[in-house]
Amino acid sequence: MKVVVELKSTLVDSPRVAQVRGLFDLEPSAVDHHVRTHELGIEEKPWNLGLITGPSGSGKSTLSKVLWPDSILPTNPWHHEASLLDSFPMELGVKEVVEILSSVGFSSPPAWLRPFTSLSNGQQFRATLALLIAQAKAKPSATPIVFDEFTSVVDRTVARIGSTALAKIIRMMKMKFVAVTCHDDIIEWLQPDWIYRVDEGLFTWRCLRRRPEIELEIIRTKASAWHLFAPHHYLSTSIAPSAICYLASWNKQPVAFSAWLPFVGKGPATRREHRTVCLPDFQGVGIGQALSATIASMFKGLELRAISTTTHPGLIASRIRSPHWQLKRAPSLAQGSQGKMNLSHARTRLTAGFEYIGKAMPSRLARDLFRTQQS
Repeated sequence: MKVVVELKSTLVDSPRVAQVRGLFDLEPSAVDHHVRTHELGIEEKPWNLGLITGPSGSGKSTLSKVLWPDSILPTNPWHHEASLLDSFPMELGVKEVVEILSSVGFSSPPAWLRPFTSLSNGQQFRATLALLIAQAKAKPSATPIVFDEFTSVVDRTVARIGSTALAKIIRMMKMKFVAVTCHDDIIEWLQPDWIYRVDEGLFTWRCLRRRPEIELEIIRTKASAWHLFAPHHYLSTSIAPSAICYLASWNKQPVAFSAWLPFVGKGPATRREHRTVCLPDFQGVGIGQALSATIASMFKGLELRAISTTTHPGLIASRIRSPHWQLKRAPSLAQGSQGKMNLSHARTRLTAGFEYIGKAMPSRLARDLFRTQQS
């Protein structure tokens, strides 16, 4: 595909303009005129993710507008006072909107209820990704989703994690997405099918590769560490004082927390998941799931069953797909007497029950992880 980009700007003379022309020996002209030709091979084969990159001022935004004029996000797509949920297309049901928000790594129902302007930069970035995907799903077309200044307003950790979460949902939904950015550090995480470097005029196809690994350090911790994660739990900020707690860190930074309790009931000795939370900036790449499965594996290595009950639709869908968990109770309302305190909280929402069926952690390693607690 050959694209000719022509830019014209009318230059208005003034005393200051005349002075600058004289200082830098610039030719008198009423019009600033530039023409540049770009060649992109995007029609050669199917693709899902593209990346247009280059330094500021190289013409990335202009090129994307010429290529896909109908894909530019409106300047103010969000309601200023209403919940961000109300800005999503009415053609989509609440369940679909929730699935899209969760898929881009924005899995915080309390935050969904707030206006867009009250969110952090990282949350606004994820919400905008979700809105673009929702708009494309509500009104499918051959035109790709185009995100200008992709990851420019978030820190680089959020940029990398968010890029991986985005790539996963775009490929799963078989959509087309073009990221326009000056940041090259997201390439390994976004894994685009093609890259066009505007400043060099260089177009290249890429093969899909594995994203960089995320190595977690997991330690047993005290319940006092919960305060960092409590505001981000989708149901409650409380935690049982008797909970056994674990903390996951990445590059020495806390990223996820998991707490477990004994299960009171018939059958073999069992532990049940109580609270598992991944901080918002690190959602979307499976860190919370990895921590949860690791602790469940530890309990299995100690010859204990590990079970979990959840109401989060994204987590339910993920665990149904996972080879490590087996669905024991399909999403349903809790059964039993309403007077029982351990069931009353779940009688108004659907919950699903799972049992860990993955590999057991070697018993020695499981004992060490269970006993060793951070001071």
